[in-house]
Formats: sequence, structure tokens, C-alpha cells
Amino acid sequence: MEDRMISGEQTEQEEIIELSLRPDKLAQYIGQNTAKENLSIFIEAAKLRDEPLDHVLLYGPPGLGKTTLASIIANEMGVQFRTTSGPAIERSGDLAAILSSLEAGDVLFIDEIHRLPRAVEEVLYPAMEDFCLDIVIGTGSTARSVRLDLPPFTLVGATTRAGLLSAPLRDRFGVLSRLEYYDVASLTEIVERTATIFDVEIDQEAAVEVARRSRGTPRIANRLLKRVRDISQVQREKAISMRTTQKALEMLQVDQTGLDHIDHKLLLSIIDSFQGGPVGLDTLSATIGEESQTIEDVYEPFLLQEGFIQRTPRGRIATDKAFNHFGRSKNDESS
Repeated sequence: MEDRMISGEQTEQEEIIELSLRPDKLAQYIGQNTAKENLSIFIEAAKLRDEPLDHVLLYGPPGLGKTTLASIIANEMGVQFRTTSGPAIERSGDLAAILSSLEAGDVLFIDEIHRLPRAVEEVLYPAMEDFCLDIVIGTGSTARSVRLDLPPFTLVGATTRAGLLSAPLRDRFGVLSRLEYYDVASLTEIVERTATIFDVEIDQEAAVEVARRSRGTPRIANRLLKRVRDISQVQREKAISMRTTQKALEMLQVDQTGLDHIDHKLLLSIIDSFQGGPVGLDTLSATIGEESQTIEDVYEPFLLQEGFIQRTPRGRIATDKAFNHFGRSKNDESS
């Protein structure tokens, strides 16, 4: 997969920087109003009953704030926040060690929970439902099962692919929240807040421009802001201007709707090579040199959300909006 300025995936360095940008309370969290309001009620009810919050599943595209919401849940409940990821838990013993170290009420956050191995997932079932661990001691005819009690805890799972979760695991979550792409107003607020934390000034119209090209994703907005800030500081600006912002985003190959060079390559391939489609995913993958799963998981969600492509039983189709974006007509000979 090519490196992208507007990828929703997170690098290690960004993870460190994001820690300083994350709000601590739901009241400080911008956007996702439905999820935020529901969680506020559920958290307050759990605190009134002096119980842990029910298990929470957060799902949606990358970069929308799932990890931030999980840490806020722990802060609001006044408990410890423990974090791991599906790929990091390779054996059931790894999960057993994590679960047995929890204290009463703790929030355990498992990112990419859809990537848990099935054997590990089965250890989670009794842990989530009955707060206990079933451990097999010994082998063969001498093997016996021992049940260990766990303190009540809250599991917060995050996934970009909720459809890959097994039904037994999904059914054990009491709270399911889908995070949606952000609107420009919310992203502008996030850009302005981040600029304040970075101790830089940004013109209102420049903040709106960064937000508009951020694909509805806070992580991308913050990433673009950092690069725009670099150019603004080199030019000795007192505040990030609209002119510098437009110049920087042009350098980064992010167009006015948030599409980058890879989106252009994908859409133009459908338009020019396949007369607008339909084209099968595997064929499209081979044509642009990207893995089919990467196209499906990383590139397509925003293009579908914004109406640039459609999925049909016969394959992908470029919409009228895609043709218009590139100034093409479906009757052009080039298409």
C-alpha cells in the first residue's frame, strides 16, 4: 500500500502526538453527538448503580476517534484504562494474563478486535458474560478445567470491520456505537482546537479549508494541519493563511474534495480503462497495483460515502459525480 497523507491509519509517531490532543471528558469531545449523548446516559446510569459500564463496541472507519472515546469512558468512570489490540494477543494465555491483572471497574480497550484469533475469542466469552476465566491445566487424561473469578470490568472493543466479528462476540456487547464521518463544521472546530494546542494561530477560512479536505476524519485534519503549519512557519507567517493552506494542500496532492493521487488513480482507471464500469474488485486491484482488501477497506469507504463510486453485483461503477469531478463526460471518446 502506498503511503498516503490522507490515510486514516495511524503511525507510531502520530499515536504519541495524538495523546496530547485527546480530550479527557465527553464535554470536550467534538462531534459524534449521537454516540456521545448515548454514552453520557449509560455512564451516568452505571455510576448511579455503582456498577461497571456495560461492554461497548465502537465501529466505523479509521481515524474517527474510537480510541479517544474509549479513554474518555475510563476517565468518566474514574477507573484505569488498559489498552491492547487484536493482533497483539496471539494466544489465549496472553489474554488470560491481561484479564487476571485487571482491577474492579477497569476499562480494557481492544483495538482491531475483529482480528482476535478464534481460540482467544472463546476465552473472552465467559470473561465478558460471567467475569470468570476457564483455564485448562494439564494435558491428555490428566487435563482439568479450573474456573477463576475476575473482577467486574468493561471491555471496549473497536473495529473498522464490524461485519467480521463473530455473532457470539458481537452479541456480548451491551452498547454498540457507530462513528460517522465528521461534517466540516465539527472538523473546523477540531482544527482550531489543535492549532491552539500547537500554539499557532490559523485564519478562520484556512481552518475551514483544512477541514473541507480532511475526508471527514479528525486524524487526517490534524495531519494536514501539521504540514500546513510547517510551510506557514517557514514563511514566517504570524497566522496560517488561506493562501499558504491552499499552496500546502496542493503540494500534498490533496484536492478540494479531499481526494489524493491514489483516489484519482482508482477513479480514472474505472472511467478511462473500463468506460466507467462495472469492473470487478480483483481486476481493479491488478490495474492500479493495490491489494483488493486495501481498496475495499481503506480507499472505498470515503468514495462510497461521497458518492464517487457505487458497488453493484457486477463490480464498481464510477458515478456522474466522479465524471464531473474530472471534467469528463460519459460520451467522451477517452472514456
